Amino acid sequence: MLEARTIGISIARDWQEVYDAIWRPEDFPKWAAGLSQAALQRDGDAWRAQGPEGPVRIRFTGRNPFGVMDHVVETGAGPEVYVPMRVIPNQGGTEVMLTLFRQPGMSEAKFAEDAAWMARDLEALRALLTGG
Repeated sequence: MLEARTIGISIARDWQEVYDAIWRPEDFPKWAAGLSQAALQRDGDAWRAQGPEGPVRIRFTGRNPFGVMDHVVETGAGPEVYVPMRVIPNQGGTEVMLTLFRQPGMSEAKFAEDAAWMARDLEALRALLTGG
């Protein structure tokens, strides 16, 4: 079993508005620098992009009524990386959560670095959606 860390933020907007604003894969580069440094290009049932450490191929969960935005990242340098993501209601606001799994052979320092990157991405998402 892999060590896991869930990183989340609260956004003062209706959860459905948040989900509608970000569910499309082509919108991820607007806030997810840890996933992609440039626009995503469709590649069959997946998307190709330039990630922080080189080219990546990403498969996303389709639009759904549950706020699930899971994705699987292929770097070509090891096993696929599964990233569960949820957008859930919290009264009149929203919680957005990503789970990071520590991959085999990943140092504690790299795991912490990746978690910090995910937290920055979520803060960028909040700023994008709240204008601040």
